[in-house]
Amino acid sequence: MDIEDWRKKIDELDRKLVALLNDRARAAVEIGKLKRETNLPVYEPDRERVVFANVQEANRGPLPSRDLVRIYERIIDVMRNIQKEEIAPVAEPTGAETELDSEVND
Repeated sequence: MDIEDWRKKIDELDRKLVALLNDRARAAVEIGKLKRETNLPVYEPDRERVVFANVQEANRGPLPSRDLVRIYERIIDVMRNIQKEEIAPVAEPTGAETELDSEVND
């Protein structure tokens, strides 16, 4: 394969990764709902350690495990933020803003 073939393969893999990350985000939203209903904390370090162990165990390279964990630290950080939004959604505008407020916020 030449470089363009490899780039097409990477583009295809990226599309698959996007779909999988969105599936993971949907699961995080649902978990966030359950945490809200049961008053569980968003941050669960024990669960994060399990995730890191799982991905390291599944890793067959060539990506080093330390780099895989770094990627997952970022993924988990984003998913945790999604859960925080689910537990404490952003407040809806009250409608009490003034004309000046809307100009400042534009």
